[in-house]
Amino acid sequence: MNWSRAKTILIASFLLLNMILGFQLWSTNRSNQGTSLDPSSTVEDLNRALRNKNIRLTDELPTDSPKLKVITVKYDDSIKLGEVKKLKSPIYMSTLLGKGASKEAQSLSEIPNFAMYQLDSVMSQNGIYVFSQLYGKVPLFDVTVELKENNGEITSYRQAFVEVESEVEQTEQKLISAQLAVRSLVDNYLSDGSIITEVRLGYHGQPYNSQTQPMFPQWRITIDNGYVYYVQAFNGAVESLQKGSEPVPFESEGGVASPSPGDKSTPKK
Repeated sequence: MNWSRAKTILIASFLLLNMILGFQLWSTNRSNQGTSLDPSSTVEDLNRALRNKNIRLTDELPTDSPKLKVITVKYDDSIKLGEVKKLKSPIYMSTLLGKGASKEAQSLSEIPNFAMYQLDSVMSQNGIYVFSQLYGKVPLFDVTVELKENNGEITSYRQAFVEVESEVEQTEQKLISAQLAVRSLVDNYLSDGSIITEVRLGYHGQPYNSQTQPMFPQWRITIDNGYVYYVQAFNGAVESLQKGSEPVPFESEGGVASPSPGDKSTPKK
């Protein structure tokens, strides 16, 4: 069996399905809600919805509406996912996070391509610092370096790294605004009194048991109770809902502590 061809067909089918679902959701939202394209009206509607449910938004929402495209990424075969590696020379966390930290200092570390990652403070906790790989200036939420801290020093890490394939050129599309993404959650998912702590744009993909997978622009919206929502930035569909953003604890250094590419715990609703 030609696995390369089968993989290509699977990815193409997934993209087509998402386009169909996206069009259906867009048509339904357009007809049922009559959403105004006036930015000021969108902000007023969101503020009204937040007040009605006593929901607090502690993060400042982005005001621009960038254009992004679907990307296909391939995991680096030379990096064993989930493998915990011990650093030969421990790194002081203050060096990486301090005001004097520079890309030059990061690139000199033992971690391959570390200068291409950015700290994800929301996902970092309990002595594990999570850095997301960047595509341009946009984070890939599922592709991370996790650093383990002991007594102020980073002593070990585990890493995923991908290359964005350019075989199939996708057209950039305008995204729904952060205000509309939050409004969708407020109306349909969030309970009264919820607190929204972060709204961030990035790439997120559904898990496949494959080294290659598509990723879509997503608004990641974090709630103070530990829930993380991914809102598809083309059509507003909530594609993933998971609880427990706490990183998986490290096992013994040199061991393997995480599963195959993109694998996650079953989303809860």
